[in-house]
Amino acid sequence: MLTRFCLYGFLKNQRYFEPFLVLVFLEKGLSFFEIGVLIAFREVAINLFELPSGAIADLYGRRRSMLFSFTAYLASFAVFATSTAIWTLFAAMWCFALGEAFRSGTHKAMILDWLELQGRSDEKTKVYGTTRSWSQLGSAVSVLIAAVIVFVEASYSWVFWYTMIPYTLGWINFLGYPSELDGKNKREGSIGAVARHLITALRQCWRRPELRRLLLESSLQKGTYRTVKDYLQPILQQAALLVPFFASLEVTRRAAILVGLVYFGLYFLSAISSRQAYRIRDAWGGAHRASIRVWVVTLVAYVLLAVAFIVTANSLAIAMFVVLAVLQNLWLPIYLARIDDASDRESGATVLSIDTQLRSLLVAVVAPLLGWAADRWGVGMIAVMGIITAVAALGVVCSWKLDSTKI
Repeated sequence: MLTRFCLYGFLKNQRYFEPFLVLVFLEKGLSFFEIGVLIAFREVAINLFELPSGAIADLYGRRRSMLFSFTAYLASFAVFATSTAIWTLFAAMWCFALGEAFRSGTHKAMILDWLELQGRSDEKTKVYGTTRSWSQLGSAVSVLIAAVIVFVEASYSWVFWYTMIPYTLGWINFLGYPSELDGKNKREGSIGAVARHLITALRQCWRRPELRRLLLESSLQKGTYRTVKDYLQPILQQAALLVPFFASLEVTRRAAILVGLVYFGLYFLSAISSRQAYRIRDAWGGAHRASIRVWVVTLVAYVLLAVAFIVTANSLAIAMFVVLAVLQNLWLPIYLARIDDASDRESGATVLSIDTQLRSLLVAVVAPLLGWAADRWGVGMIAVMGIITAVAALGVVCSWKLDSTKI
């Protein structure tokens, strides 16, 4: 099963559109504000589906949830590839949000269940770090493939057609998952059963201080990174124009080469950080202290990113985006083990869906504001937001008494 889990991550991250998503929208004539609104719509739609999707996965079967998720993804890619009007982009985002909502949290819960069934619960950070490293390796491979696609086609939209191939293979991969990974699969057969399960998980998150703090920390980390990460793309496009070696190529092909090289390095280093997360956790004195140190380095990275924008140092800005990606993938496996220790197994997918919903809520609020600020004052505003959220997260994490919680 570990092989299938790794294959899932590898195929799921064959998102050939991801390193070019902002450039796709700019190519379609959207402003940064309109891109922010589109992203906010995606996050709101995820919010609408996130909580019931987790409860449905817990109650009716996680494999079915994953199959539905990948079907929704495939529909969204087809619409994105053919869209020219903004309302069709909203329709594509709606389908994409369905896929995200029914996937996020569900597959992590399946991994955690498998570890418990195998008597390997103490290996959560190590195993999840391994599977996530394969996801990041998948991203590293996908960005090279994406760069070739854009270079050959001289258009960004073609990446969506090619993304449908690995996602079809991913759909087939789920057919080999054993039935015990569906969870308890209560099948009470009513909306009321889903609502009761959801309310139980919400009470658990509210009444347990460690869960509240973890979810707040997670929303700050994931929400901020999800909002700012794609602003690397216009920086790379701008940097590509200044490289003499690319002078004979058109803008799209120049960007394809530089995006491919930088994102490959970003994903490769992220894969290493995910795989080594459990070692760094132990070396830094446990999960909680490791999280504090990750946040300190994150704050420093955002400060240096602000400096890079002030002095117009594209190389430093690009380097800081890579550092932030590495930190994100170092933090995630540590966080997953912490949140699993703090929650009940029966509500695993639902709690992780609540986690994703809080992240989506932050992105929905911040993305349009950040897009408007970027149109008005430049993309350097992302560094300002990063500094604010890193300071807030450090306040949350450092407020814990280390001897009062096992996580």
